[in-house]
Amino acid sequence: MRRLILMATACAAFVTPAFLVGPSLRAQAPANAFEVASVRPNKTGDGRVMVGMQPGGRFNATNVPLRLLLRQAFNVQDFQIAGGPDWIVSDRFDVVAKAPDGVEFTADTMRPMLRSLLAERFKLAFHNETRDMPIYALMKARTDGKLGAGLTPATIDCAALGRGRRGGGPPPAPPQPGQKMECGMMIGPGKLNAGGMPMSNLATALAPQVGRIVLDKTELTGNYDFELTYAPEALGSGGGPPLLNGGPVPVDPNAPNLFTALQEQLGLKLDSQRGPVDVVVIDRIEQPAAD
Repeated sequence: MRRLILMATACAAFVTPAFLVGPSLRAQAPANAFEVASVRPNKTGDGRVMVGMQPGGRFNATNVPLRLLLRQAFNVQDFQIAGGPDWIVSDRFDVVAKAPDGVEFTADTMRPMLRSLLAERFKLAFHNETRDMPIYALMKARTDGKLGAGLTPATIDCAALGRGRRGGGPPPAPPQPGQKMECGMMIGPGKLNAGGMPMSNLATALAPQVGRIVLDKTELTGNYDFELTYAPEALGSGGGPPLLNGGPVPVDPNAPNLFTALQEQLGLKLDSQRGPVDVVVIDRIEQPAAD
């Protein structure tokens, strides 16, 4: 079922549901290329970062660090990218590209096109490795298995609802403040609201928040509704306080951190472990030539 995931992260908005639940970087589609593409440096100093896929096979990225483009191209998190000079974080770029006519433009078909663009314009060369790294296991926090009030079995059959909507029904609307998400997931700074989602999707959504791969070891089957509120923290390559649309994110001084919120609100915990993690290692990358 095609699920709705609305993302309003602290640093970027990427309009595609497959970013969170896409395939492994080792399960890639054959290489393709954008029909036309423009890459230009962005010197505005604007704090806003936008990345999106649009109708007509268009890919737009505004004021993005190259590291973010690498994340999208390989469907990985910051901690899964190794090597590269400092400017892949500090320098910003605008990218406008269009897929060939007749190509079904999805996240899965976009990624090889973006990798091809990075190889052509930034002279990217890379290899894949599997490294033993710290990870988190998402587990039940209580020995009796009792869950928190914010985590309940789904009350709507989202698969059946999706089949009905494919017949012409409208997509679900984003929830209003205080309202549960019907089918899908909405993520914002310090907030996570989901309906009809498996625990594996929660584990995947937590990974960029904690800077590690998160594996679902809750042993909870089926789909769940869950709502999580916590104090956001700055993670990843940018450092500094979390930003939203170029400004600081308002933080409730009484909100718990993510680890405490998981236990108190969902009855889950993140257990620190070690395990194999797929990593993209940058062998060579260069500043692009001006368009």
